[in-house]
Amino acid sequence: MKNRPGLSCAVLLATALTATALTGCGHLPGMGDSTTTVTVWLMKGSASDGFVQRFTREYESEHKDIRLAVRIQEWGGIGAKVTAALRSGDGPDLIEVGNTQVAMYAESGGLRDLTLESARDLGSSDWLPGLADPGSIDGAQYGIPWYAANRVVIYNKDLFREAGITGPPKTRTQWIKDTEELNHGGRQGIYLAGQDWYTLSGFIWDEGGELAEEAGGVFTGALDSPAAIRGMNFYKELQGLGNGPRNADEAHPQQADVFAGGDVAQIIAVPGTAQTILKRNPRLKGKLGFFPIPGRTAARPSAVFTGGSDLIIPDKARHGDAAVGVVEALAGRKWQTELARTMSYVPNKAELAGVVKGEEGTAAMAAGAARGRATPNSPRWAAVEADNPIKPYMTAVLTGQDAGTAAKKASKLLTDELVDR
Repeated sequence: MKNRPGLSCAVLLATALTATALTGCGHLPGMGDSTTTVTVWLMKGSASDGFVQRFTREYESEHKDIRLAVRIQEWGGIGAKVTAALRSGDGPDLIEVGNTQVAMYAESGGLRDLTLESARDLGSSDWLPGLADPGSIDGAQYGIPWYAANRVVIYNKDLFREAGITGPPKTRTQWIKDTEELNHGGRQGIYLAGQDWYTLSGFIWDEGGELAEEAGGVFTGALDSPAAIRGMNFYKELQGLGNGPRNADEAHPQQADVFAGGDVAQIIAVPGTAQTILKRNPRLKGKLGFFPIPGRTAARPSAVFTGGSDLIIPDKARHGDAAVGVVEALAGRKWQTELARTMSYVPNKAELAGVVKGEEGTAAMAAGAARGRATPNSPRWAAVEADNPIKPYMTAVLTGQDAGTAAKKASKLLTDELVDR
């Protein structure tokens, strides 16, 4: 991530960021026993080198008795590494984790309960639900929201103009109508892969359905509810207006590559996908627009899956109290604003959405984030995603199978994966 030589232990460490995970240097010579080194694990790509450098320098300047040892981690294999650190007590003092991973780590009993700190100092009542809810287990707040990202519609302004469409749709009904109109003149109205289950989740939630429901600590699949089936049926209607594969997700092929061809009017993706599109086809520069995924009415956009990160503190952290202060800074107004503007993220509070005003993609993302959700808060959800039964369910419906019958089968598979073994 960042840092300049000679400034501090964390700064020296961060200069090696681009090579490998950083190693801590403990107390610097001459600091004495009064200086506490807080070890922080951040994930690769979550924040720029410049952001980490600025935060480290300013935090250490304001807290003369604290040094930050920032160590960058790879997402691959991080689950086992964090779990081992929580058990050993020899791990970091502060860890960035995916928002949907908190329940898995909390189940180990190795996380510090941050409920009092979050309510008292961080204004938890205004947190984005898609970040805050996964961090809360049985009424205790273990994960503090750090940043959010969610899908929007990326569209080709030239193709919209050619079709006589003057502005983005505000409702699902108008969205379907516009997409049908875009399908003329050699254009493809939308490219939507058949197994984009994150997008499907938003449609299900928008209808009032759930992927799985919890009662008494037991999760059961809920794809066969009337509301969830309505969400799937809308997905089928929208997906049928393009030529996306029915038996593959958005990465096979990469939808950014498909859109870069120039004849696709819309895809559903995080705004940062636009950079990939422009690398593939620089001629699209200035032609890309963004709007929130339309909802059932113009009053509010669709619910969306919120990805992002939370900050956790191991219960056995050597410097847990000092780590709380670092969390409060990272999750507070000043550094949330800095992170959002630097990385084009959505801040952790709805009231901070205005800090990204003027950034069309991020503003569209922030509008959707207000209705953001996360996957079911089960410690076994990771097992679901490893062999995801939602994907073949979607393909079954898209290829003509009865939605109700296919949904019952998929719901049973979800239940089997979520059961406490």
